[in-house]
Amino acid sequence: MNIPQLHVSQWFNTDQDITLSSLLGKVVVVEVFQMLCPGCVLHGLPLANKVRHCFSHETVAVIGLHSVFEHHSAMTPVSLKAFLQEYRITFPVGVDMPGKGVLPKTMEAFALRGTPSMLVFDKEGALRAHHFGDVSEIALGSEIATLLSERPNASISNKSAVTQGM
Repeated sequence: MNIPQLHVSQWFNTDQDITLSSLLGKVVVVEVFQMLCPGCVLHGLPLANKVRHCFSHETVAVIGLHSVFEHHSAMTPVSLKAFLQEYRITFPVGVDMPGKGVLPKTMEAFALRGTPSMLVFDKEGALRAHHFGDVSEIALGSEIATLLSERPNASISNKSAVTQGM
């Protein structure tokens, strides 16, 4: 299986680079955000924090991806560091690499429509959910629980289960 990758130029809240391949065996939730996005601050990041605190770190990994596609001069790594401290974001956060155009590399690679966006990968690294906007806590909890209960290679028969939330 070809494991997708995140294109990260810098990490916060971790002393090592993180890849989706390094997290195989865990369900991975990636919260894609911009620190100046009201929906991210009000909905996306608090939900990612809830997932981080509700599920075992042994089975579910939560990662943030700061994916800047506007207001570049205001959303620098220095500003992001202060933002993460101020909002008590303790899970690892990567900075999406700039792309050739206006969209950062990971945002373009996953065809993200904006922020907040959430990507959910199964234990084998397959993208199983792709949400945009405010995500239902109940629906997300159900998705994660379903992925945690799957046996190995279950994603092969469930590839069509990828959801596109609004």
